[in-house]
Formats: sequence, structure tokens, C-alpha cells
Amino acid sequence: MTEKEEMMLEKNDDTMISDYFDNQSFFLKGSENLGWGTKNRLSRIFNPKSGRTVMLAFDHGAIMESTSGLEKLDAAIMPVIHSADSLMCSRGAVRTVVPPTIRKPVCLRFSAGSTELSELNNDCVIGIEDALRLNASALGVTEAIGDKYEAKMIENLVKAAESGYRYDIPVMAVTSISKQDRDAAYYAMAARVCAENGANIVKTYYTEKHFSKVVINCPVPVIVAGGKKMPEQKSLELCYRAINEGADGVDVGRNVFQSSSPVAMIKAISAIVHDNLFPDDAYQLFVELSNNHQ
Repeated sequence: MTEKEEMMLEKNDDTMISDYFDNQSFFLKGSENLGWGTKNRLSRIFNPKSGRTVMLAFDHGAIMESTSGLEKLDAAIMPVIHSADSLMCSRGAVRTVVPPTIRKPVCLRFSAGSTELSELNNDCVIGIEDALRLNASALGVTEAIGDKYEAKMIENLVKAAESGYRYDIPVMAVTSISKQDRDAAYYAMAARVCAENGANIVKTYYTEKHFSKVVINCPVPVIVAGGKKMPEQKSLELCYRAINEGADGVDVGRNVFQSSSPVAMIKAISAIVHDNLFPDDAYQLFVELSNNHQ
């Protein structure tokens, strides 16, 4: 084969790969070949029109004492639950505070660990039967890549993925907070490891530099964690940058229920995620909605 023929073959291969991804019928990357049930559940979590999600996280009490703002779980969650696309919570919270008529998809915390910080990532996965009883739309499994329990946590992810394949329930790998400062290269590696071990969604953290590298290296949707409470305008800017750099959604908790106006905050975040609102405009919306709720 001549050099010219080899170049033409390589070009044709690239074109075929490009055409393959351009012609995917399902709206989320990495999901084309999944089962109908898994796609249906993903379509509940992610808005098919925008391809994104605003996930409301209130699973903090599963591994720690009641977080500020969540002392009275029902009072904190019920006002904002209607404005979220999906929920990240524990089985106990589902049964005690989430009305079965709410029709919000639940990403169920599927792994549990010690409350001792030194052993926080020594997790185990919980049986699939309860996830089926609760009609879970996804299984959330904590992953601390690089931690001393890394091998066990990868095993947990693989076990969860096997259950997910069996019952058509997608799995979300939740990148654990590290005590060390981590850069985009680490989170890109962690996201890729999670995806290649069976995760259908990866929840990770926004990095100030090169976050797009995390998204590009991950073959499944990426959701960005809201993290610790910060001023509302700064939180909205983080959400905007994450979405603008390729994230498929945000998972917010403390920056909503610890806000001065939780309902206004989650609506402002939703406007960024689904309507591409600029952060200054989203903050103005937050201020206006806050005044209306006073």
C-alpha cells in the first residue's frame, strides 16, 4: 500500500468515526448502546431538550451529622424540590421526606462508609433490591481514586455496574473529595477510570484551569459538584463556567439550602444550566426572585 493510500484510509477512518458520533440517536454521549430502560432513566435525570440536569444533593447526613441548613430535612428540601431536575439522596431521605407523587428521578446513594474521617472511603455497596423498590433512576457510588481503599472502591463500582446492567439502572460515580489539592489532570484521570469501570455518569469537581480536559477525556456525561457554600454570585459563576466548558449538569446542595433564598438560587442555577443565562443575569434573577419571596 502506498503512502497516499494509507493517508486516504486513515482519513476515511476518521470520517467514519465522526459520522458515527454525529449520527447517534440518543442525546447523551456514551449512552447509544445502552438498554431502553437505562436510556429511559437517563432521560428522567437529564432534560432531553437541553441535555443537562440540575441535581439537588441532600445525602450529606448519610455519612456525617446534619449539615447546616439540613437540620430539619423536610423543611429544607420541600420548597426547592420542585425546581430540581433530579435528586441525589439516601434511601432514608426518600422514604421520609420525598413525596411519592413528586415524580422526580432519584439518584440513590448506593454506597455507605464509616463516619470516621480516617476511614471515610472504606465503603461498601448496598443491595440492589431496595433500589428497585424505590424505583431509583440511578445508583450513586463514591470513588476515591488514589486513596488507600481505591481497589475496594473500584470493586464497588464494578459490582454496582453489574447490577445496573442487569436491571437497566445507570450508575453515577461520585468522585470523592481528596485532602490534597488536585488539578484537571487528576480529575480527568479519575473520570476516565470511573467511566471505563462501568459508570454511566461521573460527578466530579470543577477545576479553575483546564476543566475542559476532564470533559474531553470522559466518554460519559459529567456533572459538577457545587461544593462548599460560597457567595451566591460566585456559585452562579462556577455553574456557568462548568456548563460553558462542557459539563452536562451540576449537582448542588449547600449552595442552595444554605442560601439566603434557596428557591431563588436553584431557579437561577437552572436558568444557567438550561437557558444558557450569563452569570450576571442569573444573579440579577436571583435578586429579583429573592425580593419576591420576602
